Amino acid sequence: MKYFDLHVHSAFSEGESTIPQLARRAKELGYAGICFSEYFEGRARLEKLKAETAKAQRDTGIEILLGFEARSTQELRRLAGMRRMFDVLLAHGGDIAMNRAAVETREVDILTHPEQGRYDSGMNHVMARLAKENEVAIEINFREILTANKKTRSRTLASMRDNVALAKKYKMPMILCSGAISHFELRDPLCMTSMAELLGMAPEQAKAALSAVPSRIVEKIKKRKSGKWVMPGVEIV
Repeated sequence: MKYFDLHVHSAFSEGESTIPQLARRAKELGYAGICFSEYFEGRARLEKLKAETAKAQRDTGIEILLGFEARSTQELRRLAGMRRMFDVLLAHGGDIAMNRAAVETREVDILTHPEQGRYDSGMNHVMARLAKENEVAIEINFREILTANKKTRSRTLASMRDNVALAKKYKMPMILCSGAISHFELRDPLCMTSMAELLGMAPEQAKAALSAVPSRIVEKIKKRKSGKWVMPGVEIV
């Protein structure tokens, strides 16, 4: 079974560790691939990031993906229009308008921490159905639990449990990510899946959130790069 962590921040964005440090640690922990989630700051920086991630992939032998995380609905629309230029499109969740825009946008791969800064899960049954229809994975972010204080952690865990319940009812895809900003914050797959089980996931659902769901995203990336992909739902046969 191949495991992927598709939300990791390097020193290129808000992270503390370098791309090589994070890639090596991910390999040590048994991951088949990781995605560096960065913030778009121009074409020149994009090309530099591509060179860095390509080198890390050659050096480690694991799959290294480059993603960009949109922080506003305006930025989300811009990045959706640039979809061929990078691998994974993430939407920074928490704001309800952003959560809704993310699950409505088929170019989005992952809605990150939809409950962040909220007193609810950031999702409802309508958005859950949209996430399923548009294949937008809803994230459980380990760092949100790791760095929260006691009161905030309790609220975050309750919100995550609510989203797990929505996923079970409406079959929306869920994904486990570390959200790590340092190679010390990366967690091994067993730790990640055990956490997901504590949130109400069945063992097979927890494993799928770290394996099958990100694997489907990786397969979509390969299709997009094949030259046959035109737009979501449209391919040249």
